[in-house]
This record gives sequence, structure tokens and C-alpha cells, in this order.
Amino acid sequence: MRTLGRSGVEVSPLGFGAAPLGNLYTPLDDEQAGQALAAAWQRGIRYFDTAPHYGLGLSERRLGAALRPYDRAHYTVSTKVGRRLEPAAGPGDDLAHGFAVPATHRRVWDFSADGVRRTLEASLARLGLDRVDVVYLHDPDDHAEQAFREGYPALEGLRAEGVVGAIGAGMNQTGMLTRFVRDTDVDVVLCAGRYTLLDQSAGTELLPAAAERGVSVVLGGVFNSGLLADPRPGATYDYTRAPQELLDRALRMRAVAERYGTTLRAAALAFAAAHPAVACVLTGLRSAAQAHDSADQFAAPVPAEFWRELRESGLLPREEGPS
Repeated sequence: MRTLGRSGVEVSPLGFGAAPLGNLYTPLDDEQAGQALAAAWQRGIRYFDTAPHYGLGLSERRLGAALRPYDRAHYTVSTKVGRRLEPAAGPGDDLAHGFAVPATHRRVWDFSADGVRRTLEASLARLGLDRVDVVYLHDPDDHAEQAFREGYPALEGLRAEGVVGAIGAGMNQTGMLTRFVRDTDVDVVLCAGRYTLLDQSAGTELLPAAAERGVSVVLGGVFNSGLLADPRPGATYDYTRAPQELLDRALRMRAVAERYGTTLRAAALAFAAAHPAVACVLTGLRSAAQAHDSADQFAAPVPAEFWRELRESGLLPREEGPS
């Protein structure tokens, strides 16, 4: 287990990203969700990340139900604030936001102090918990002023009250996360998709700043939404169809991995986990098979010769990745 900043909150090096439990892209049933979590627990995963955004609360409800048999002292849960859910009448689904669920609610951007507390209270009710360990400001890209002026101080207050153990921000970009690291007292930031075999932009400022300030980094999206898990025509990169140039690059990396007896998935996880500022790597899991595969790939050794060839061939910058 690894500690997030100076908070005392601990996470497992491999974490469970629970967006798929909210029917991300395609439905799954409660039994499949429970089996995914049970398999993850069996393999030593003890950190579980969710958000109201994921399936309009479905991910939180399923995660809470699946965790109920386990001792609360032995796992860590994070959720997010910034998108408040309000009931919505009428037919339709939420596929425009990526989730195969009925459109029973609508999302309201709200980084106000009151909104942060109300959103967290609703999350606790859905999870069936009296506390969560980590709370992130979720995607405040277009709401920076309110997030820094109201949302972040509200999280500081919740941490001071002991309602949550650690606070931070979660985004798909590095610039604002770097500002959180440098200008606030966050314990952790969650950065998705910006430190991978195909995108090392977080390595320029964010990760060095986090290491300098003693802020932990949790990395999500290490497969860039699919391309690094299974590079093939039609694969997705950052939730859209992968450009041919990136597909070709991923295919070349996979060929190198296979030549050295490893997999591209193992290499993608090893790359993300190797940076000293990184406390945890999250993988989105929707089945027991995926949980076992992620654990296997995370534990698999990746030969030094693989990294050497990637650098020598220009597939990876010389200063990035494991030695």
C-alpha cells in the first residue's frame, strides 16, 4: 500500500476504476459488477474510484453494494464532486455522455461550497457509506474560478473536519492539475491519459511538480481508452477513433513487446507505474476476467531490452520510462 501525500490515506498500487460499473458504452448487470469487484479483491486491489458522473450514480450504487461484505477498514474509496445530479423527467438514455443508462437525472456543473457538500452527501447515500477516503474536484476545466475560489476551500474544510482523508482534483489535462499542485494543499491529483506510452505530457511539468511538493499522482487512462490495450483498426484513443499515425505507433510497440515475450498491456501499466510521483495506476474493470488480466499484466516483468529498443527506435523519448 502507498500513502497519498501527507494524508495517511493508503491506496493499492493497482486500483479499480469503476466507470464501467456505470454501464460505460455498454450495459452490464449487477452480478457481473459484483464478480468484477470480487475478482479484483481476490487479486489484492484495495482502492476503488467512482463518481456521480459514471452512469448517473449507477457506478456508486453498484460499487457500494459490491463492497458491503468487506471490512471498511481494509479498502479505500474515492469519489468526485463538481457534477451535481438533479432528477429529470422524460424518456431517453445517457449515451450522449457515454453511459448506457436511462436519463433519469441531469448533470449540473456546480463547484460551489454548497454544491460540493450536497454532491458528496448524495454520493455517500448511493454508496451506503458514512465516509469516503478521497474526494476529487471532477473536470473543472471550464470552471476554474469557482473551483479554486469555492470548491477547493470546501474540500479543505471537509478534510479539516475529518469528513474525508485526502483531497485533490481529477482531470484529463495537465495544466490546471499542475496549478492545483503548486498553488493549493492537495494531497493527490488524478491525471487521465496524459502519462502513457503514447502521451508523456504529464512528465514535463505535472509529475516533477508533484514529486517536488510531495503530492501523489494517481494515473488513469493508461491505455488511452483502448488503443494501448488492443491496437487494431477502429480502436479508440481518448474516446474517439484512433488516428492512423497513433495506431501504427501502437502496433509497432506491440510487435516489440511480443518480440521480448511481454505484452503491450503489461508495458503500458509498467510505464505508468514507474514514475516516482505515481502512487497508483487505475484500470477500468467491467468483468472478473478483466480484473484478473489487469492484475496479471501489472505483475508481469517487462524486460529492460524492451525499453531500450523503444528509445533507440524513437518510439519512446530517451528520458521517459523505466530503465
